[in-house]
Amino acid sequence: MNKKTFPKVTIIMRGYNYQQVNLIMETLEGKEEQFAIEITLNSPDVFETLQKIIKQYGEKFWIGAGTVLNLQNAKDAVEAGAQFILSPVMLSKEVLDYCKQKNVMSVPAGMTPTEVYTLFQNGADVVKLFPATSLDRGHFKAMQGPLGELSLMAVGGINAGNANDFLNKGASYVGIGSGIFEKEDVLNNDKEAVKKSLAVFEETVFGTTKEVAR
Repeated sequence: MNKKTFPKVTIIMRGYNYQQVNLIMETLEGKEEQFAIEITLNSPDVFETLQKIIKQYGEKFWIGAGTVLNLQNAKDAVEAGAQFILSPVMLSKEVLDYCKQKNVMSVPAGMTPTEVYTLFQNGADVVKLFPATSLDRGHFKAMQGPLGELSLMAVGGINAGNANDFLNKGASYVGIGSGIFEKEDVLNNDKEAVKKSLAVFEETVFGTTKEVAR
């Protein structure tokens, strides 16, 4: 796997146990080109869940760890098999170097041009702008005027209604959590409801996203 094949949309699974993550994975069968999977470290029994899910689905899907805050988090995630890591903060060069050594894609977070530039200089593969909905949509494209084309991910407040807006205005990727499934449906093991929510998202987003893929 390499960054060129990384899907445009990362589904963020926060606070779910193995059974709940597996329910979502079952609804995603055959959709590995559209979605990557992020399981956040502040989820119950997260490393056990990561190991099981990666063993089951890791040959087809990009599966990574989110809410990685430091080197120890990164090491634990990689040891569990994570293929990429995401963070809500700027990660140190030490963490980014470690990811490079382990051939794991890194997605730290920045906001300003200086933060984003520094992260790429330090070896980040993609930089997450978070929280994205606190920014003007034009921020993504405007930043790339002086800095050149950048691999940026919009995360925070993304949903079916605005995902294409970000992708059309300079973001290469989006990360989406509560904006794609109703959490109650997952907690209630309502697979049909989860499938319906996914279908609505796909119809709304992927009808036009492929036209703007870069």
